Amino acid sequence: MKLVALLSEKHKLSRGLKDDIRFIRTELDMISSARDSHMAMAAGRDPASSSSRISMEEMRDLAHDIEDCIDRFLPCPCVACQGQGEAASVLRRVKKAATSARSRFAAEIHKLRSRLKDAHDRRVNYQAVNGSSAGASPPAADTGAETDPVGIDEPKQELVDILLQQTGPGKPGVISIVGFGGSGKTTLARAVYECPGVVRRFPCRAWAAASEHRDADGLLTTILRQLHTADAPLPQISMDGFLRTTECLIVIDDINKQHWDVIKSILPRETKSRIIVTTSLQSVANACSSGDGYVYKMSILNAEHSKVLLMKKVFFQGCSPELERGSTAIVEKCDGLPLALVCVAKFLLGENELTGSHCARVCHNLGHHMEKEADFTKLQQVLVNNYSSLSGYPLRTSLLYTSVFPNGRPIRRNTLIRRWLAEGYVQCQYKRSDLEVADENFRELIDRNIIRPIDASNNAKVKTCRTHGIMHEFMLHKSMSDNFITSLHDQNRSNFRHLFIQNHASGSTLSSNQRTSPASDDAAGSEKFRARSLTISGDAGEAASEFCRCELLRVLDLGECNDLEDSHLKDIHKLWHLKYLSLGGTISNLPKKIDKLHCLETLDLRKTKIEILPVEVIGLPHLAYLFGKFKFGKKDLRKSEIAEFSQRKSKLKSLAGFYADGNPGFLQLMAHMKELKKVKIWCESTGADNRGLPDISKAVQKFAQDGMDTTGIRSLSLNLGNTMGDFLGSIQEYCYLSSLKLHGQLSVLPQFVTSLCGLTELCLSSTNLMGHDLSNLRKLRYLLYLKLVEADLGSFTIDNGDFPSLRRLCLVVKMPILPAIKEGALPYLVSLQLLCKDLLDLSGMRIEFHDCLEEVALDSMVSARTAEMWETAAKKHPKRPKVVFLKRIDPSEPASAAKYVAADGPTREKCIVDSPQSGSRSKHDSFLKKTVVSDPPRVASEPSGAGNGAMPPSAR
Repeated sequence: MKLVALLSEKHKLSRGLKDDIRFIRTELDMISSARDSHMAMAAGRDPASSSSRISMEEMRDLAHDIEDCIDRFLPCPCVACQGQGEAASVLRRVKKAATSARSRFAAEIHKLRSRLKDAHDRRVNYQAVNGSSAGASPPAADTGAETDPVGIDEPKQELVDILLQQTGPGKPGVISIVGFGGSGKTTLARAVYECPGVVRRFPCRAWAAASEHRDADGLLTTILRQLHTADAPLPQISMDGFLRTTECLIVIDDINKQHWDVIKSILPRETKSRIIVTTSLQSVANACSSGDGYVYKMSILNAEHSKVLLMKKVFFQGCSPELERGSTAIVEKCDGLPLALVCVAKFLLGENELTGSHCARVCHNLGHHMEKEADFTKLQQVLVNNYSSLSGYPLRTSLLYTSVFPNGRPIRRNTLIRRWLAEGYVQCQYKRSDLEVADENFRELIDRNIIRPIDASNNAKVKTCRTHGIMHEFMLHKSMSDNFITSLHDQNRSNFRHLFIQNHASGSTLSSNQRTSPASDDAAGSEKFRARSLTISGDAGEAASEFCRCELLRVLDLGECNDLEDSHLKDIHKLWHLKYLSLGGTISNLPKKIDKLHCLETLDLRKTKIEILPVEVIGLPHLAYLFGKFKFGKKDLRKSEIAEFSQRKSKLKSLAGFYADGNPGFLQLMAHMKELKKVKIWCESTGADNRGLPDISKAVQKFAQDGMDTTGIRSLSLNLGNTMGDFLGSIQEYCYLSSLKLHGQLSVLPQFVTSLCGLTELCLSSTNLMGHDLSNLRKLRYLLYLKLVEADLGSFTIDNGDFPSLRRLCLVVKMPILPAIKEGALPYLVSLQLLCKDLLDLSGMRIEFHDCLEEVALDSMVSARTAEMWETAAKKHPKRPKVVFLKRIDPSEPASAAKYVAADGPTREKCIVDSPQSGSRSKHDSFLKKTVVSDPPRVASEPSGAGNGAMPPSAR
């Protein structure tokens, strides 16, 4: 923290100035805590007074002023940064200013302290303090069961089949229904509970809402009273004995972990009874359904079912063409959430004459209506509870921050996390790194189903995600109300922390919440912004030349900007605070003074046309993540230059990636990147003698051997290009990599591959290796993920005992000839992807050999007969794995470069664009690099995988 840096001994400050800084540092912590309490009080519907609200707004603005003051005077507090370039001159000015109590810096700090004291006095004088209820978490909203549900028949039947399939005593398999609030969990559970077949099978039933009971004892009492029969009077009932001998059904709505721990403790090991629970927490669903349970993940309604629901609730006489446009706007805005659709329909019933234009206006101001109108009370409770129940102000701020992205657009997990880090929204805890805390925060948002996974990486971590449409609307409205996020077109933009432009070719997609009155020309000329980030999607227009007016920017995301020119970046070096920079496809060259971006941590050039990387970029002192596909900008490095680079102690963690084309520059510097964890290299042969390949081999071996002292992630991706990969045979054994990707021809499997310590992920693509070479892979006893992309795998056999740890297997083949997998092989396999459009029947696969299997993914172009056979086989499997279908985006691409998108089923066409009304189908691993997964329309509910209760492979 910069205030801590200022208090260190290296800054010779006056005693009075140090006292002021200590006071302000404490006040910032107190303001953060007070905002937490105020937020919890408001979320609990405790009516905060106007004076309390105004006081908190004043405190918020003061906190922003303090941050601005510190940032303007101290761009970077790092000791190692002193004496370097533009930032050094600023630091020298700071030191000079800070030595005098009369300096502007000291005066500003003292003034801020006085303002804080005045604000505290006003807060006390007007009794603008949080009430006793502050800090209490609001109860979860019980949205109740919908009496006339839509799109529920298919999911209901699936759960009924699972419920009725087991006869006689057995382990207490629990069905968990999990999903975002308002998605219809209770409605689905009630439909199953009241199904005639279920009633006949389980005449003794009980339904209890856990949210209505503060402790588990009250919940148990409610259940026991409903299970009471004349033959077993209540005082004599033993829950353990009753469940062991009686065939009964218990549904617990909105359960939490504490309730489940008590319920689990009294369940007998074997029982005739069945239990269904609903929850919004994935971790709770996993815990409840561990063992022989089943987790069913709710999905949103597709566009068709959303319109049917509106017809039932408000458009009773159908829709004219004009009204149809209005209903479409509602469907898109509500994003398939049943509760949102019901609330909007209820609100529209108050209109004398319903028109499409009025529906459009309601959608345009939906955030305001949700906050003010009684018809949206239930929906508002759900959304506020999702937000306020998060653990602490930094995590809530991180969630609000997601609304800076366009609604409905997939967000890359790593992009979001790196932006959180650049913004300072991650606080280290218990000696853990910023990255670890950020990753934990992201997983909590996924666990709570507040943001939903779209795509998963090889290790099953969520790769891309998106917020629910209605949650995005709620957060954006709140962000604008709190001066947190707004459009660059907003007339009050200078007071906001984060700015965006969302203007696509199809027309403006600026949020319905934003105020679009432009600032006057006179004001615009001298206007300074307090913004910490600027995100542009589409055309920037005149804003392309105004970046430098945001002098405190930490994040500049132009990756989706369509009209940016190289000349627009000429003054970007003046953004001293910039930590994150992403550029788009219209940029061909980096500005000459790019090395002045002293604080830069992330530079993303993947979408640009930049082919040559200036050598100065590699030397940036804080650069940790560098992405693109470029060549080194200098042919020969002198020993003195390499030594200077080594002394700088590079912080690069990811370098993905560069061409190794005979220029040894990158390869020479790699040896001195001591924190490097991820490398991607494109090999390019130069001349008949393959000059440069030994350098690659040497660099790869050094990178892998350096990993022997670590146990964490160490990833290498090699695209062999027009070379033969035989040069890799010179790499000695006993190296460490956790992930290895090899693309290109190999005459033999390099020996070092099978001796790698810690290897858990392996991808071999277009290697032309045959069965004998591939059989050597069985030595990899700790491998968790294996992907093979080859023309033919028929000669490959996986025997009993092979790959004892493997959990995910992806086979992409041109010919429908799959490996022979013998019984006893792959005992822990959970996901099997067989991507071949010409796959015939089961192709010799015996999924009954794999007890833990949760998912089978097929190419959507397989025949209907093949699809049906796989679905039948899956239903007969004890775990009932889901059969999902993936469609190639471009069928003309070779298998090695294929990109897949989720499909509704075999041979069906699917729009690739991630449309707002589509359902969240994240049930498959996107094993292919750069796989794009969109959200196909689905019914109200969606299964997430059977068996051990864990998340599906795509969302785990």
